[in-house]
Amino acid sequence: MPDRVFTELQRDALQEIANLGMGQAATRLSGLLNAFIELSVPRVRVVAVSEAAAALREMTGIDGPVAAVRQGFRSEIKGEALVICRSGEIASLGSLVGGPYAHSEDDHLSEEELMFDVANVLTGACVSSMLDQLGRLPVFSQPGLLGEAIMLDQVFQPGLLAWDVALLVEVNFALEDHRFRAHLVMLMAEESIHVVSRAIDALLHSL
Repeated sequence: MPDRVFTELQRDALQEIANLGMGQAATRLSGLLNAFIELSVPRVRVVAVSEAAAALREMTGIDGPVAAVRQGFRSEIKGEALVICRSGEIASLGSLVGGPYAHSEDDHLSEEELMFDVANVLTGACVSSMLDQLGRLPVFSQPGLLGEAIMLDQVFQPGLLAWDVALLVEVNFALEDHRFRAHLVMLMAEESIHVVSRAIDALLHSL
C-alpha cells in the first residue's frame, strides 16, 4: 500500500486530529512532571512494518538503545501504541514527579515505574482523543515493557506486529530543557487504514 493512500486534505486532517490528541496528552504529562512540555509536529506515514524501525530512526534521529513500552488498542480501528525514549533519560524524571501523582519521599519510583507512568499518560490521553474524534472508543490491552536498553530493530522485531503494512503516527514530547524526550508512536493495522480514511471523510463532511 503506497504512502499516498491519504489525500493531502485527509493527511492534514489526521495531523490536526493528532495535534488535538497530543495537546491533551501534554497537559496530563505536564501535571505528572510539574514541568512545561514542548510538542513536535505530528508525523504521519504509511509504512511496511518490516521498514518501521528504519522509518522511525529517520524521523527521530534515534540510533542508540531505548526504553520502550507497548500497549495494544482495538475498536473498529486497532493497533499498537509504543512509547519510546532514549535509555537513561527516564532517570532524570524522578525528581520531577509531583502534583496529584506525587509519591512520598520513602516511596522511590523505579525507572520502570516512571516509564509506565509516562506511557500510561501519553497513550491514554492521545490515543483516546484521536479515536474519539474519529468516532471510535478504544479498548486497551495491558501495557508491557519491551525493554529498558534495546535497539529500535528489537522494538519492531518480527512477530510483534501481525501486519505487513501499518499507518504510523509519531509525536514527541520534551521537557523544556530537553533532558527528556518521549516519542509516542501509533501503528494502526493495515485493515484499519481504510476505516481511518472513511472516518476522516465523515468528520470533514460534518464540519
